[in-house]
Amino acid sequence: MAARYTPRLIGAPNTLEHRIFVEQNGSVVSPWHDIPLFADQNSGILNMVVEVPRWTNAKMEISKEEPFNPIKQDIKRGRLRYTWEDPASSHAETKARGDNDPLDVCEIGEQVGYVGQVKQVKVLGIMALLDEGETDWKVLVVDVQDPLASKLNDIEDVERHLPGLVRATNEWFRIYKIPDGKQENQFAFSGEAKNKKYATEIIHECHEAWRRLVNGESPAKTPNYELSIRNVTLKGTPGYTEKTDPAYTSLPQDSRRPPGPVDPSISKWFYISSAQV
Repeated sequence: MAARYTPRLIGAPNTLEHRIFVEQNGSVVSPWHDIPLFADQNSGILNMVVEVPRWTNAKMEISKEEPFNPIKQDIKRGRLRYTWEDPASSHAETKARGDNDPLDVCEIGEQVGYVGQVKQVKVLGIMALLDEGETDWKVLVVDVQDPLASKLNDIEDVERHLPGLVRATNEWFRIYKIPDGKQENQFAFSGEAKNKKYATEIIHECHEAWRRLVNGESPAKTPNYELSIRNVTLKGTPGYTEKTDPAYTSLPQDSRRPPGPVDPSISKWFYISSAQV
């Protein structure tokens, strides 16, 4: 069912130069454009690319702008940050436009992944975070290899077998920007997590938006952004790139190094408390 995907690590973690490319059978592919949505369409099993493993706080993201879309740590004002939904399309129910990022996924299984890992997952539900006026969907899934996978088939199963987890996830996304000096985030649907059917509809909407992008029907370059649609599997698309192309042959080889030091100003704990009066 699953193709063989492995990470190609460039440079040292905690540095501006660090990148994680995704390889398929030893050759770089774009995790955004070359990894198919479905690992097994008949069974409804999807591929998910791990960006931020559980218990880590480096804000790792697929780079939408760089060729073949390596994963890198996000940057704000020249410093590393710790902690694709179509921006031209407004969702009918949230009344907010997409955030111009690939769809976010929260995998709730017990195995901790690694950056660049491609997991096969089942969709369980979805939450609609409203992040600074943009719709930032959070799809809830479980790894098909998880011990609970056979018992988790829809959002109500999560509360039955993992009581409190959905609420805790919602709470984390609501408050996680407060230590950065921002207001708490809001949610559509009063914070309710919608079910698998609704989540699947949103996934297909976003997948169609991506299809328009990669086929040149939606612009990859606008006054506000310039996205890389380079790929090695989608022949006939504007970004299709032969593996003999210099843009591909010049990709760096694995050059992993030990992590660099973390900026000491990042090593802080923030406690957010609430009191019931």
